[in-house]
Amino acid sequence: MGWHQILLRLLLCFHFFMHASLRFASPLCPPDQRDALLHFKNSFMLDSVESNSCDRDGHVVSYPKTNSWNKGVDCCSWDGITCDGVTGNVIGLNLTCSRLHGALHSNSSLLLLRHLRSLNLFGNNFVGSHISPNLSTFASLTHLNLSSSAFSGTVPSEISHLSKLVSLDLSHNYNFDFYSFSFSTLRLENSILTVLVRNLMTLRKLVLDEVNMSMVSPKPFANLSSSLTYLSTSGCSLGGIFPDTVFRLPSLTYLDLSNNYKVSGILPKSNWTCPLESLSLWITSFSGEIPDSIGTLKSITILDLTECKFTGHVPSSLVDLKQLQVLCIGGNSFTGEIPSMIYQLSSLISLDLSNNSLSGNMPSCFGNITNLQYLHLSSNKLQGPLPRSLVKCVNLSTLALGGNEFSDFFPHWLDAPQLNYLDLQSNKFHGRINLTAFKLSFPTLAILLISNNNFTGRWPTEFFSNTSLYIMDLSNNKFGGPIPLPSPVTFYYAIASSKLAGKIPSLICNFARLEIIDLSNNNLTGSLPRCLTNFSTDLSVLNLRMNYLEGAIPRSFSSISSLTTLDLSRNRFEGTIPRSLVKCWQLEVLDLSDNRIEDTFPRWLGTLPELKVLVLRSNNLRDLLDIPRGAHIFPKLHILDLSNNNFSGPLPANLIMILRAIVNGENAQDESLYMTRFLGEWNTSTLSRLYENSVTLTMKGQEIELVKIVTFLTIIDLSNNSFQGDIPGVIGHLHSLVGLNLSHNHFTGSIPPTLGNLTNLGWLDLSSNKLSGAIPRKLGDLASLGYLNLSNNQLTGRIPQDKQLSTFSSDSFSGNPSLCGTPLQKACLGDAQPPPPSSSSTFDCEGRESWFKHKTMWIGYSSGLVIGISLAYIAFETERPKWLTRGVRMLERRAVEWTEKPKWKAIKFYGQ
Repeated sequence: MGWHQILLRLLLCFHFFMHASLRFASPLCPPDQRDALLHFKNSFMLDSVESNSCDRDGHVVSYPKTNSWNKGVDCCSWDGITCDGVTGNVIGLNLTCSRLHGALHSNSSLLLLRHLRSLNLFGNNFVGSHISPNLSTFASLTHLNLSSSAFSGTVPSEISHLSKLVSLDLSHNYNFDFYSFSFSTLRLENSILTVLVRNLMTLRKLVLDEVNMSMVSPKPFANLSSSLTYLSTSGCSLGGIFPDTVFRLPSLTYLDLSNNYKVSGILPKSNWTCPLESLSLWITSFSGEIPDSIGTLKSITILDLTECKFTGHVPSSLVDLKQLQVLCIGGNSFTGEIPSMIYQLSSLISLDLSNNSLSGNMPSCFGNITNLQYLHLSSNKLQGPLPRSLVKCVNLSTLALGGNEFSDFFPHWLDAPQLNYLDLQSNKFHGRINLTAFKLSFPTLAILLISNNNFTGRWPTEFFSNTSLYIMDLSNNKFGGPIPLPSPVTFYYAIASSKLAGKIPSLICNFARLEIIDLSNNNLTGSLPRCLTNFSTDLSVLNLRMNYLEGAIPRSFSSISSLTTLDLSRNRFEGTIPRSLVKCWQLEVLDLSDNRIEDTFPRWLGTLPELKVLVLRSNNLRDLLDIPRGAHIFPKLHILDLSNNNFSGPLPANLIMILRAIVNGENAQDESLYMTRFLGEWNTSTLSRLYENSVTLTMKGQEIELVKIVTFLTIIDLSNNSFQGDIPGVIGHLHSLVGLNLSHNHFTGSIPPTLGNLTNLGWLDLSSNKLSGAIPRKLGDLASLGYLNLSNNQLTGRIPQDKQLSTFSSDSFSGNPSLCGTPLQKACLGDAQPPPPSSSSTFDCEGRESWFKHKTMWIGYSSGLVIGISLAYIAFETERPKWLTRGVRMLERRAVEWTEKPKWKAIKFYGQ
């Protein structure tokens, strides 16, 4: 064979090889689709940091994928691009967490990619763009994820044209505009939901978390595809009765309706969907009993029914759920005992039975749940000792038993090397704490809550110095001894009402992370360390009330202070009020009452923009209340107590007119019910910690401690001073005022009829003045008035018997010699004289008078304030995003019924 024949054969082989290679090589991306992608890329800026959503989903790597998009490279090799292996058409676009920033327009070049089967834009920022109805051009689309990308507006009905969709995720779309200070979310209308459910028959996954569905009825969900495996509508403001047919969908494995407190329903008594693996109904209004049929869910691993309205007993059939890892049924109305066979749930990692009415002892075999990490049994009626079998739960990280009736020693025996949260507060634990065993048993403890027990003994000063305690609350025990210093990382430090003695050591100023210091109601003596008022820029609460501290209040409040509450009341402080307090621009509560301070009215405090409560009662403050006309001070003040001082002169009308929060009722717009403060960013599971402000005020003639300050409570107390002259008529402008006490002064003139304009007034005390003239009939229009004291004045004429005035006893009017008529014994001229009582009727008259006083007292109280604070705190509205609400499950739905009556009537006070 010649060399030319060999060469010819080699050329033929090479030609065959090249032809075969071309047949099987990946085709190139079509130029028009490449150009469309490049145009799409160039229409956005890139954020320098990842979005919050990407940070929350730690498994998603955030980086700008479009940086690899280069015209000189085949687009099928670009990050986030998937092409068809035969045609080269772009069929997949995955730009999750690609840091895109800008508007996604309805005519975007993205719409030129007509062969797309999967589109994922999760975790970008499209700054309030509307979802384009032109997405319907993607006829082959099976997977669409537009979640967490700041879309707003209404979900277009054209989405329902994507009949091949298998997965649809529109969740977590909200946009906050910092310029207009407005918040917008993605909305879904009822008609569009109906069409979506009807047309998307191949849908297997539907995620609508935090899409605004407030105008949607749950009824269309009854028509969901039988192939659906995953449904999540958490935090959608959904309302109405949820169809129980969803629980029977044959393929459903995941169902989350949580954080929709207006949606209701009952659990089916039979025919559950067997594959269900996760069911979350927390913060909904599902009610009734948990049926025994729940035991048929053999595959379920997560069951979360927290904060619903379930009743009855905890069903024993729960022990049949052998795969269950998370069981959360706290915040309901379950009664009876914890099922003794619960130890059979050997796979349990988290168990939450808190905030129910469970009673009896903890089952003795609890420790057999050896995988348990989170155990929450707080706020029940459980009693007895703790089962020693808990020593087997070596993986425990959270043990919350607070608010029960457990009676035991401190659990030194609990060997829990991973425990970081221990809550034993408000029980009957007692005895000394073995300090050596404490450190050995809980080496990683970060939160220690043992307040309101009967623990005794003393803490060494340096005991906590080598711990990692972020939060320590040892209050209301019987420890005694000197103050134990906190850990270097502690930010909540409370040892109130614990019989501590001695001085506050200046070493406390070395703990710069402290945010809350509460050493109130102890036996502390000496002066305050000068460093205490400026050692930390994070200190927000300093509560030292009810001690024996003395000397001057330090003058060195920091200009970068975060102080919101300063309570030095009931001590022996002297001197003047420090002017440097004006630097504490975040200050909300200032209580210096019951000291020996000598000063004039601190008008300069009015420049503090957040000051809401100012209590200077029982000091030696003097002179006039000099308030310039038109002054813009004290913009948020709604509790002012200057009683029992030496103020004199007329009551200036300017003082009344500057109190805009009471005049306009602006404080009622506060989203929280109580003046509380959440701590730092620390969060353990679903447990959070807060500080609740308290204050002592005179109400209805009695000194009462408010253990929580209600944000809409408005009070002015100027009693026991030397004010004189007329009561200004402009006092009737204080429209939201609840309590007014001007007693024990030298006021003259008549009672202003404008007081009848104060429709929210709950109590009024004008006693022990020199007021004259008739009682205004308009006071009878105050339907909320539960306490009235006009005694010891110079009032004249007939007591009006109109409406509310007819409910008060003679004590309200006594000491006015010229007053007459019921309920006084003195009749007015022209009245028929009653016959003198006979001896035989004396008991009857006294009995009737006693009955009348008793009756009027209860009538007054029924329209007045109920005594004792017990309602749960309110933190955030449930319509807020889940990332704001998940950490605080005690939400505003607990006080919905308040909207049907004057708010102040629901206030409860401590001590009566």
